[in-house]
Amino acid sequence: MKQFTYTITDAEGIHARPAGLLVKTASSFSSDIKVTKGSTSGNAKKIFAVMGLAAKQGDTVTVTAEGSDEAKASETLLAFFKSNL
Repeated sequence: MKQFTYTITDAEGIHARPAGLLVKTASSFSSDIKVTKGSTSGNAKKIFAVMGLAAKQGDTVTVTAEGSDEAKASETLLAFFKSNL
């Protein structure tokens, strides 16, 4: 299992456009990928789960990848968050 935390810097938080890109990126991996904010967790491959987190600027999320390509998934998603959120 690979995991990282990230504090959202985008003024709009995780809104529709980056959420869609996040789902597309996460879906390219076979690993199970979850995004957690507080006590709420969602499948990073499902748009409604990601949007349901309602992550705003300043919120910290934890991304967990577990599976055969977890290292690459974690590395790629961290880069995604830094570039887009």
